[in-house]
Amino acid sequence: MTVRFVTGNEGKAREARDYLSGIEPVEQIEYDYTEIQSDSLEEIAAHGAREAFDELGGEEPVLVDDAGLFVEALGGFPGPYSAYVEDTVGVERLWRLASEEENRRAHFRTVLAYADEDGTETFEGSVAGTLVAPRGEGGFGYDPIFEYNGQTLAELSTEEKNAISHRGRALAAFTEWYADRDA
Repeated sequence: MTVRFVTGNEGKAREARDYLSGIEPVEQIEYDYTEIQSDSLEEIAAHGAREAFDELGGEEPVLVDDAGLFVEALGGFPGPYSAYVEDTVGVERLWRLASEEENRRAHFRTVLAYADEDGTETFEGSVAGTLVAPRGEGGFGYDPIFEYNGQTLAELSTEEKNAISHRGRALAAFTEWYADRDA
């Protein structure tokens, strides 16, 4: 059976293929599901997965992810609104806002939702770090301002980033669950 990862981001699909290699093939599907407004990544991802599963025929399982950057000093902002904030305010302006704070601790969090004919399951991954002035040429989104163990995510190779990423950790939890459910 093929698992369909509903995303327009080839990098996310490639990462899912890496984690699920040897278990199931992963097909990237572009489908614009309704992203509900919620403070909960779990609710957003689960709703998207259920809608995508139903709208794409209700036969092959789907994966949907939702992620956010949670800044402690800003009460968890931008959290589930991270993509919107990146598009409207921008990474540099978020950094300027956070740079005024003494506490610059933050974490990235991903919730991966899996939907099939039996229901919906969610899996979480997170990585803690500190916000810093932008550095690095790689990655995307908030990677240039998120430092982990002395390097921003934008300074890491794709392989290094995937080894510690919030999405990778959620995929690892999903893969373990998925492999065990048919054992």
